[in-house]
Amino acid sequence: MKMNSQAEMLLKDEDKNIEFYDSILVLDFGSQYSELIARRVRELNVYSEVVSYRTTASQIKKISPKGIILSGGPSSVYDEGAPSCDQEIFNLGIPVLGVCYGMQLMTKLLGGKVVRADKHEYGKSILEINPKDKLFLDLESKFVSWMSHGDSVTDLPSDFTISAKTSNTSCAAISNHNKKLYGVQFHPEVIHTMNGIEILRNFVINICDSNPNWTMKTFIEESINQVRAKVGDKKILLALSGGVDSSTLAFLLHDAIGERLTCMFIDQGFMRKGEPERLLTTFQNEFHIKVHYVNAKERFVSALKGIIDPEEKRKIIGREFIRTFEDESKKIGPFDYLAQGTLYPDVIESADTNIDPKTGERVAVKIKSHHNVGGLPKDLQFKLVEPFRKLFKDEVRKVARELAVPKRIIERHPFPGPGLAIRIIGEVTQERLDVLREADSIIRDEINKAGLYNAVWQVFGVLLPIHSVGVMGDKRTYSNPIVLRAVTSEDGMTADWAKLPYEVLEKISTRLVNEVKNINRVVYDITSKPPGTIEWE
Repeated sequence: MKMNSQAEMLLKDEDKNIEFYDSILVLDFGSQYSELIARRVRELNVYSEVVSYRTTASQIKKISPKGIILSGGPSSVYDEGAPSCDQEIFNLGIPVLGVCYGMQLMTKLLGGKVVRADKHEYGKSILEINPKDKLFLDLESKFVSWMSHGDSVTDLPSDFTISAKTSNTSCAAISNHNKKLYGVQFHPEVIHTMNGIEILRNFVINICDSNPNWTMKTFIEESINQVRAKVGDKKILLALSGGVDSSTLAFLLHDAIGERLTCMFIDQGFMRKGEPERLLTTFQNEFHIKVHYVNAKERFVSALKGIIDPEEKRKIIGREFIRTFEDESKKIGPFDYLAQGTLYPDVIESADTNIDPKTGERVAVKIKSHHNVGGLPKDLQFKLVEPFRKLFKDEVRKVARELAVPKRIIERHPFPGPGLAIRIIGEVTQERLDVLREADSIIRDEINKAGLYNAVWQVFGVLLPIHSVGVMGDKRTYSNPIVLRAVTSEDGMTADWAKLPYEVLEKISTRLVNEVKNINRVVYDITSKPPGTIEWE
């Protein structure tokens, strides 16, 4: 069998620095929480990465992880063509934890029985555990867990015991201590499960005996060495946006190669009010990092003329970014490498996966393209340098703190690479950009005045391509509504709408309709992620 790309990535030469760390592999069966499992493991300072369920036992043996976690998934193990894993995984002597579908699959493969449950179980359930079980060591005997299943284990495999139950599920966790095989019917990775991180700690640290050496300090040291080895005496051109990711990357690369780093800031006209000026002043005068400024506003706005489809927008913006880099680099280069602040969630969301219920094959379910991973042309003239490709957003912020990046940059809200262009639904025009830019400035100003900036993950406005009737000064208006979007989140993978105080919402609404031309209505988006995304496009 051909090695899947994720497993291959762990073994290829340029990633040998990962061998420095103990690791936990998450075999993905299509769960929306697979990446969250990896993130929780990393919170324990143990490296974790998601790989395909098709990864074979021999491939895993080469990677030599300290433990394996089988994720949940949307299928039923008894369905024809349901995804399965190599059964030899359970004979490697490596501890395995099955979560939800993962527990059911392990049960089935090892001789147990799984059937459709009489009662489905979704949401919060009180879990009663055996506190002497190694997976639940030192935990109270009852606590809230998060369930999401319609199937149940009825017959255990040989040498397994039940270690937890709920009122609806008599078998909510199983254990085979001799072989270090464990399963839980609930999701310990979600915040709704009390003691979830403690359960994962018991598995990752105590049962798998992992060394918690995945720290951002060691990551920085390894990344700098890796960049130096890869780039040699060549120069790097960094796509700088002023956000947390690219700014932190600028600091890291400057530490790695010094003056051979040039940052290029392309002002595509989609930035927030005053940001281009602040970026140039900060990096050149305060940090003494070279920045080449490119005014490409007309180029980008013209390229998007008449474009409505959000995917096409992103791809055009990505293409224009690269073409602009190539054009400008010839003037100030040559450069062999292009650095980008691509993150693990960027990669995940740009080429997400699901399971074909008939064949068990993984098929692409693209949520959206990110300009820095989804819009790159095939004839790219640069070799890419993406040190943060394996990091979650919160890990980048930890890297930033280690590198002494200023707090005002670390705490900056995430801002999409395509900028305001994807917060304008429909065609992007200069007039609509001016409207949204002014509205965005007012929104952030009021959030700052209320002391709520660090209480939310993101807050912004979305300009809709419709008009609504209003009354202003005894006159009828027919102008644009704007959507106010504010969310709370830990890593951007999931998010909830922020419960902003009414008085703050009122101030924002009043200022928007009074101070911004062509805005006469404000609505508040109260959709979580999932089912929505944080951005509208």
